Amino acid sequence: MDLLLDLLNSRPLVNGEEQDALGDPAAAGRWAREHGGDGSHAELVLLREARDVLQNVVRRDSSPVALSPLLEGVRQTPELTPDGLRWTLEAPPHARLAVDVVLAWAATEEQLPGRLRPCANDECRLFLLDRSRANRARWCSMAACGNRAKARRHYERTR
Repeated sequence: MDLLLDLLNSRPLVNGEEQDALGDPAAAGRWAREHGGDGSHAELVLLREARDVLQNVVRRDSSPVALSPLLEGVRQTPELTPDGLRWTLEAPPHARLAVDVVLAWAATEEQLPGRLRPCANDECRLFLLDRSRANRARWCSMAACGNRAKARRHYERTR
């Protein structure tokens, strides 16, 4: 799930300016290698596409069906081992990291439905995974976005 959030949050707004961790080829290659990829050009192109599609899916601007092209040529095969059943993922090498992200999204939706969401702050592009018991988290960071939103509402009420 860390890989999923890291990719979704790889293009934040910082002081009103977009920062893209996958924008610069050298930085993007480093990012991919830190997350288990090889940093190849083909891998980075697919990661950027996966990020954009996943962001739209999480925001509910697109259907999950939009993720289908990212899974072309991918298979999971079962293997019985002395420890039990193990699934082996077969994917083109350049697609492995993007496929891992899509699978992490699917697992999150299955295990924690509705808990992956965009920050409620309109001026923020980050996503959060709500792990609270009440499932009512709204901001990526209470210290940053939450306090700003509450201060803004308080200011408008008292004006």
